[in-house]
Amino acid sequence: METNLTYDMYIPTRVMFGAGMLNKLGEQPMPGKKALIVISNGKSTRANGYLARAEEQLAKAGVESAVFDGVMPNPTVANVEAGAKAARERGCDFLVALGGGSVMDCAKGIAVMATNDGELWDYVPIGSGKGMPIANKPLPIIAVTTTAGTGSETDNSGVITKEDSFEKAFVGDNSLYPVLSIVDPELMATVPPAFTAFQGFDALFHSTEGYIAKGANLMSDMYALEAIRNIADYLPRAVKDGNDVEARTRVAFGNTLSGAVMCLTLITSEHALEHALSAYHPNLPHGAGLIMISKAYYTYFVERHGCDERFVRMARAMGMPEATRPEDFLTALVRLQEACGVADLKMSDYGIAADECEKFMRNAREVMGVMFTSDRIQMTDEDIVRVYRESYR
Repeated sequence: METNLTYDMYIPTRVMFGAGMLNKLGEQPMPGKKALIVISNGKSTRANGYLARAEEQLAKAGVESAVFDGVMPNPTVANVEAGAKAARERGCDFLVALGGGSVMDCAKGIAVMATNDGELWDYVPIGSGKGMPIANKPLPIIAVTTTAGTGSETDNSGVITKEDSFEKAFVGDNSLYPVLSIVDPELMATVPPAFTAFQGFDALFHSTEGYIAKGANLMSDMYALEAIRNIADYLPRAVKDGNDVEARTRVAFGNTLSGAVMCLTLITSEHALEHALSAYHPNLPHGAGLIMISKAYYTYFVERHGCDERFVRMARAMGMPEATRPEDFLTALVRLQEACGVADLKMSDYGIAADECEKFMRNAREVMGVMFTSDRIQMTDEDIVRVYRESYR
C-alpha cells in the first residue's frame, strides 16, 4: 500500500502564527512564575532586540526572568548541563526557548535535566543512550522561534551532540512538546541569506523525507505536500530579500507544517547521514549538510523506483506541473538549490576529508539506525558510502 490509511496524531502545542505575534506573548497564560530564557551564545538575539522584547512581554504577564546564553549552533551535552544548572540555581519553573532549532532542541534537554537525576544520555533512546524513562515531569517550554528550519517548535524531541563519542542523537518524550509556540516571521527578517537557505532546505527535507517514508499516511501526506509547495515557491524570495514578509511567512508556514510531519511519521535516513557529518564537524550547519548529500541521496531512491508517483507529485508541488517521471524531482530540487544560491556547496570547505566516508556510514548506522527503518528501500553500507562519495567536493 502506498499510503497508510491510519495515523496516530498528537500535537498538543498551541501555535500562535503570524507577523507581530511576539507582541501578544504577554497576554497569554504562563505555565509558571519565573522563566529561564534560553538563547544562543551569539550576539544576534540581543543585538536585534528580540531578548529585550521577550523580557518585556514576560514582565507584562507578571513573570520574572533570567537568561541562559550558552547554546552552541550544534548544542552539546555540556550546554544542556549548564542550562539545567542555571534553571535550578535561579529557581526557574519554566523555559522560554528564544532562537532557532539549536536553542529549542537544547531547551528540551534542559527541561529534562532540570528536574531529573543522572546524565542526559541516560534518557537518550538511541546510540549509546540508556533509554531510561523520564521519571519527573520536565519543565514546561514556551518556544519563540527566530528561524524557519527545524520544526522544533511543534515536535517533542531535541537533537543534542555528545562530543566525546561523536554522537548526534535525540531525547524525546510527549512531555517535551512546547505548551505554546510563537511563530513570528518578523523575527526571521535578520537571518542572513545563506542561513535562510540552509534552514529552509532543512524544513523542506523534513517533508520530502516524510512523504517518501514507509510510514507516510493520509495526514502526513497532506501536511508534507503543502509544506513542499510553500517552501519551493517562497524560499528563493526569502533568500533574496529577508524583509519580504510574505515570503518569510510562507516559508515559516512550510516549516511549521514540516514539524507536524515529523510528529506523524518517522522521517528517512537522509537526516541520519547528515547527523554523522555534523557530529564530527560541528561547524557544518545542519541544513548545509543536507543540501550537500541531497542529490545523491534522492537519486538512489529514484533510480530504484521505490515510490515513483510520490516523486512525481513532489516535483509538481515544487513548480513542475508537467512532471511525469520521478527524475523530474531531481531537476526541481537542483533548480531550487540554484535559485537559492546553494547548489555548489563543498564539504571540503568545512574541513571534511574524502576518506571519512566509511566513518560517517558507521556513525549513521550506530547512532541513527532507527531512521533507516523508515526507508522504502534498504540501503547497504556500500550504498551509504557511495552517497557520501558522490556528494563530496
